[in-house]
Amino acid sequence: MSRISYLSELLSSVFAREEQRPGFEENRPFAELCDALLSQSGEMSGNRLARGLLSKFRSSDESEKLSFFRMLAERFDINAEHAVRAAQRYAQDKSDLNLSILMDSVEPKRQELLRRLNRVPGATNELVQMRASLLTFCKEYPELKCIDVDFQRLFRAWFNQGFLVLREIDWHTPANVLEKIIAYEAVHEISNWRELRSRLEPIDRRCFAFFHPAMLDEPLIFVEVALTKNSPNSIREVLEQDRQLIAEDDATMAVFYSISNCQRGLAGVSFGNFLIKQVAKELSRQLPNLETFRTLSPVPGFMRWVTKSLDSGGASNEPTASVDNLQAGLHIARRVSESDELEINAHESEQLRVTVAHFLVNAKRVDDLPVDPVARFHLGNGASLDSVIPAADVSKKGLAQSSSAMVSYLYNLDKVEDNHEAYANNQTVIHSAEVSTLLERNRRQRKRAS
Repeated sequence: MSRISYLSELLSSVFAREEQRPGFEENRPFAELCDALLSQSGEMSGNRLARGLLSKFRSSDESEKLSFFRMLAERFDINAEHAVRAAQRYAQDKSDLNLSILMDSVEPKRQELLRRLNRVPGATNELVQMRASLLTFCKEYPELKCIDVDFQRLFRAWFNQGFLVLREIDWHTPANVLEKIIAYEAVHEISNWRELRSRLEPIDRRCFAFFHPAMLDEPLIFVEVALTKNSPNSIREVLEQDRQLIAEDDATMAVFYSISNCQRGLAGVSFGNFLIKQVAKELSRQLPNLETFRTLSPVPGFMRWVTKSLDSGGASNEPTASVDNLQAGLHIARRVSESDELEINAHESEQLRVTVAHFLVNAKRVDDLPVDPVARFHLGNGASLDSVIPAADVSKKGLAQSSSAMVSYLYNLDKVEDNHEAYANNQTVIHSAEVSTLLERNRRQRKRAS
């Protein structure tokens, strides 16, 4: 039995007797349960109410869950007038009492409700699932987004990097965790146990997952690693099951080829920076011969940007874009993405590289961060944009989302902290000389075109 499963069973057994006692709280209305929980000072009675409320939510249908969220948004919101008066009193007299009153007045009561729910063993996972339901409703009912502000504020505190535990996943990891690796794989689908085994058991493969002490058998994020001698030019090379295996001691490079966030209810909640650095350090400890740490990453935002750019008449909204000049690359990308099979010549391949490089370095959101979510993750973790690889993913998904292109981000362990600071403070996309050459080529073409 793994340490994670052992701890999970231990915690469950501690509360087993109390959990087995009949409870009728879930038969009461949501509003009544919430009011009772917020007014309860006794720990045992509070926990009983919290379990009843969580159980009621878990067994509710969609309309009942929507009513619950609407109640949280309206009944347990802040009193804006009271908050203004508290702010005015504090402005006149900055006493600790007035500060405490002000802080209480600007925090919605539903935040305290969520804290009290979280006191029950196992509640953290249930609250993560609750937020997953909320995010679905927010698409149709934007007035519920105020509740998500509370969830995010609490989850950022509960799931910061200091609480996360790194564990290696292998073929001998308990089946309940392995099943979740299959289910949560978000980058390169794992169809069956045989495929999973090919990613975990060979001597040139590794997998690591981050866990939270309150969700001991639920991976939050996992990283799949290929040990190689050279940089792969396609994901097919990595996933090939009949490849020639290399000995651990012969590997000089670790390629992170799949990084999956497992919990939809934690979407947008940062687990902190340097998670990949932590994996790299663990690999360095196990295999001192490793010299290079890089990724083979998808570019999931590329074709959305291409489509938006073409529909708006070009990439005119990008900082260094030239509508006339990027049109060729945009049209090549669209044609390739709509093809059943990859058909691209050397010139088009190079134009695609230039366009992807421009997208990753210059396409920004309103907060001046890169449009591409994978780029934001790796740059935030201190990586640098190292190379653009066309024809690296010719699967239907790869063609549709990135026109077959993939990207390698380099993790230089001596520079990740400096890279992170440059990105965090100045939104700088650190990139290699190879990428600079692609960007310069685009600038030269633009100059000739003008």
